Parts: sequence; C-alpha cells; structure tokens
Amino acid sequence: MATPELIMRTDPTPAEIDFLENRLYEFNSQATGIVDALGLAVFGRDAQGEVVAGLCGHTWGGCCEIRQVWVHEKHRGQGIGRRLLELAETEARRRGCFQIVLATHSFQAPEFYRKLGFEIVDSLPDYPRGHQHLHLRKVLRRERVSTGWQRAS
Repeated sequence: MATPELIMRTDPTPAEIDFLENRLYEFNSQATGIVDALGLAVFGRDAQGEVVAGLCGHTWGGCCEIRQVWVHEKHRGQGIGRRLLELAETEARRRGCFQIVLATHSFQAPEFYRKLGFEIVDSLPDYPRGHQHLHLRKVLRRERVSTGWQRAS
C-alpha cells in the first residue's frame, strides 16, 4: 500500500473537521461500546437575528463537554453566559450526564465558571506563553463509577 501524501493546511474546511470528528467518534465508540453521543448547542440572537451569544459541545457516556462559550462584548455582564450554562446543564442532566467538563484559559473566564460550581482539575502552564490552560469539571449528581462513588456538588 502506498504511503499517503501529507499536506499541511492552516485553513481546514468545516467538512474536513467534521470528517475527523466523525472518524474519532467511530473509533471511540467501537473501543468503549458507548454510542450515545449527541451535539449540544444554545444560541442567543438579537432582534435582527444575529448571533450575540452561544455555547457548543456534546454529551457522550454520561459526560457533557462544553467546547465553546462566547458572549458578544456588548451583552456581557447581563447574565447571558450564566443562562447559557444553566440551559446546557439542564439538558445534560436530562440526558443522564453526571458531569460537565470544559477548558478555558487563565485570561478568559475561570472565575465565572467557579461561581457556577466548576472546579479546576488540571492546569497547563505557558499555554499560551505567560498564561495557563485550565480544565474544569462540575459534578452533577452521584454516579456509581468503577472507582467508587463521586460526591455531587
């Protein structure tokens, strides 16, 4: 079998990214036997229909991963971000999730997430240089896992 040509790109298309995401999901589902992944998105629109806030992620295997949260600068401080997270948490609970995980940088919103019950579980220094990349988790309820019982928040 011939070795494939490798091409470096700085601008992958949404279709190319979706292709990779789908192949990884296929592998992960086959490896774990867990096939319950569902996307999760909440958007806020202004009177003209423009997106001014949003949250995207997915649920899989009892976990909710939030990948993006954004609120337009003009709309910050009005509780919209909190409401996005509350709606996502409600849906995650409805889907049977026992935790929500997300990542943020030290210059973004770690205190915002802490106020909503998230705890920092990991920190990577100098990503980007001079800052930290933080992984956060919020436990939603007690769930029996292979290592025992986890405390609900």
